[in-house]
Amino acid sequence: SESVKEKKMRMVILKICLFLSAIVLITNCSKDKSKDRSLIQIKARGYFIAGVCEDFPPMCFRVQDVNELIGFDIDLAKETAKRLGIKVQFKLINWDEMIAALNRGDIDTIWSGLTVTDERENLLEFSRPYLKNRQIIMLLKDNPVNNLNMLKDKKAGVQNESSSEIALNSYVKLIKRLKEVKKYQNNSQALNDLATKKIDAVVIDEIAGRWNMAKKPGTFKILTDEIEKTPYSVGVRKNDLTLKDALDKILDVIKNDKTGENISKKWFGDNILIQ
Repeated sequence: SESVKEKKMRMVILKICLFLSAIVLITNCSKDKSKDRSLIQIKARGYFIAGVCEDFPPMCFRVQDVNELIGFDIDLAKETAKRLGIKVQFKLINWDEMIAALNRGDIDTIWSGLTVTDERENLLEFSRPYLKNRQIIMLLKDNPVNNLNMLKDKKAGVQNESSSEIALNSYVKLIKRLKEVKKYQNNSQALNDLATKKIDAVVIDEIAGRWNMAKKPGTFKILTDEIEKTPYSVGVRKNDLTLKDALDKILDVIKNDKTGENISKKWFGDNILIQ
């Protein structure tokens, strides 16, 4: 049988092996990050490409009859690029193709009211959140429904492949109550159907919802019951760690200085940046 001395020796060898394995793992992780050239390549190029949706006011949208994108995210991305010493180019992509476009290399970031979700965390890397948001339910002002229970047998609309759809799908009790969930390419289409009573409710980001309410005073209302808190973040590829670190550092500075406050107040009338 194995002697006490041999057992002790075996334990010592095992500990040494575990220690060396940990060193190798840490070294490999460090090497992986040191090999990441995403920030160097973008700075050498002189610009990064931000994937955006052109119909998501006030985050990003196109002024009628003017070939120019404006919005909160547009201003924030421009300010971030300026502090990186480079430019930003905006590329329009359908929302349901955004993550695929990022991972193909068509864009460098998703910068268009992107919500942090568990599902998306498996597919991309997020910057630290920069803006407060939540998922809400909008109805017509004269609709007698005033809580989630009263949505039984009602028709709801939601933007396809959006965080609103993800939040709604995770709310199993609500899904079971609803008669139908209709999916739309964008929020504007869903709200148009709500206004014409083709559907009874729309699940939407609060920021987008309140923007549309302000444009049509007295038309819509919001249920007091919220579905989920969903802050906004910038999406980058899983391996673009140096780019993510640079974005985090700059966004932290912007969030805490006058520039960030001014951008927020310009679009929301208040500073709702996450400090």
